[in-house]
Amino acid sequence: MHTFRMVSRSALVLGSLVGIVIFAGGAKPVANLQPKLTTLRNVAAEGQGHRAATQAWSDLTVEARADQLPEILAALDGAGPLAANWIRAAVDAVAEREVEQGGTLPLGELEKFLAQKDHDQRARRLAYEWIARGDSTAPDRLIPEMLDDPSLEMRREAVARVLLSAEKAAADKKTEAALAAYQQALVAARDVDQVLATAEALKKLEHPVDLARYFGFLMDWKLVGPFDNRGGKGFAVSYPPEENLDLTTKYRGADGEVGWVTHHTDNEFGFVDVNQALGKHKGAASYAVAEFLSDRAGPVEIRLGTENANKIWLNDKLLASTDVYHNNIAMDQYVGRGELRSGRNVILLKICQNEQTEDWAQDWKFQCRVCDTSGKAILSTDRPVTGTAERATADASQPAAKTTQE
Repeated sequence: MHTFRMVSRSALVLGSLVGIVIFAGGAKPVANLQPKLTTLRNVAAEGQGHRAATQAWSDLTVEARADQLPEILAALDGAGPLAANWIRAAVDAVAEREVEQGGTLPLGELEKFLAQKDHDQRARRLAYEWIARGDSTAPDRLIPEMLDDPSLEMRREAVARVLLSAEKAAADKKTEAALAAYQQALVAARDVDQVLATAEALKKLEHPVDLARYFGFLMDWKLVGPFDNRGGKGFAVSYPPEENLDLTTKYRGADGEVGWVTHHTDNEFGFVDVNQALGKHKGAASYAVAEFLSDRAGPVEIRLGTENANKIWLNDKLLASTDVYHNNIAMDQYVGRGELRSGRNVILLKICQNEQTEDWAQDWKFQCRVCDTSGKAILSTDRPVTGTAERATADASQPAAKTTQE
C-alpha cells in the first residue's frame, strides 16, 4: 500500500511537470471567447459598454489562440462601427503576438473564411491582409478571382490588375485583347475613377460608353415648385406632394399657383438643373418624381448627389433626409435603402435651396440613380439595355461621352 501511494505521488508530480513543460512550449488551452466577443459587440455610442469592453478585450487578446482568429473575425458580422473597432484591434493583437513569438498563423483557415462571401466585408478584408502578410503568393493567387467580390476594396484591386493588363495590350497594339480587358474591367468596376478611366480608354478604341446608362442615372422627371423655404423652414413642412402625389394637380406655391412640368436631362451624369426647369429661386423647395419599372421585388439603393437639402422617398416611404446646404456635391453622396416592388415604383425627391447669395451657393440641382448595394446600376424595364448588357458598353453607337463630372 505504501509503495503504491509513493508511485502514485511520483506519477502525479511527473504529470504536473509535463503539463508545465507542455504549457510553456505553447500548447495553450482553448479559451471560450464568445462571452468576451459578446461584450465587445455590445459597445455602443456615447461610451456605453466601454469599461466592460476594455477588460474583455484585454482578456481576449491574452487568452485567444491564433487558430481562433476566424472565430474572432466572425464576430464582425453585423457589428456596429464602435464594436467593429474593438474586434478588429483584437484580431490584429492576437495575430501580431503570434508572429512576434515566431508562431504560425492559420493561413488555410483564414483563406476558408475569406472564401465565405457572406461574412462582413471588413472581416474578410482583414483576413486577406493577414493572409497576404503570411504568404507572399496570396495577392497573385487570390486577387484576380475577386472581380465580382462583394468587398469593394478587393474588387478595386482586381480591376486595377485588369486595367494594367489592358494598358499593356493597348501599348503592344493588341487591340482585341485590350478591348476585351477594358470591357471586363468595366463590368466589374464600381469606383467612379476606375469607370471613367476605363470609359476614356474604350472611347480611344472607338467603343464609347453611355455613362448615364452604365451608372443608372434617372433622366426623365416631373418637377414642381417653388414652395416656400425661406429661413429653411420649408424643409420640415409636408407640402401637398408629400401627402397626396397627383401629377395632374396644381398647388399653391411660394409665388402663386404651380404645376408639374416634364423635364428630361441629357447630362451624362444625370444632373437635373432645377434652376433651368423651374426658374431661379432662393429660399425655395421643389419636388421631383420619377417612375421606375422593375421586373422583380428586392432591395435597392436610391443614391443622390446634390449640394442642397434633400429627402428621398420610395413608394411613399421616406428613406433618407439631410438638412444641409452647399456642402459640395459628389456622386452617391446620400443613400436611401429600400425595397423595390415588382412593377411600378415611384421615387420622390425634395430638393431645397436656401437664401445664400454667394456665387458658389447658386446651384440648385441633383443627380439620382438606382443601384444594388455594390453600386451596380439597376435599370428600369422601360429602359432596355442595347447590345450585351454584361459588357456594360450599353450602346456603342452613342456619341462619345466626356469623362469628367460637372
